[in-house]
Amino acid sequence: MKKNESTIDRVIRLVLAVVAAIVAIAVGSGSVGGIILWVVAAVLAVTAATGFCLIYLPFGISTRKTTPHTH
Repeated sequence: MKKNESTIDRVIRLVLAVVAAIVAIAVGSGSVGGIILWVVAAVLAVTAATGFCLIYLPFGISTRKTTPHTH
């Protein structure tokens, strides 16, 4: 699994995960909306932690800068 997220991308995802978790608590964790928000928060947190977004893969997107290898 090759990282395809930049540091900024990962920070934004982490912030959005926290916001989604807070809103999930506010609307009720057991409600349909709350459960959906918990799933969204979990996905965002995992992708932020790993630096890999599966949705980027088929589109060839990478927000991570690559440095050329010098040999």
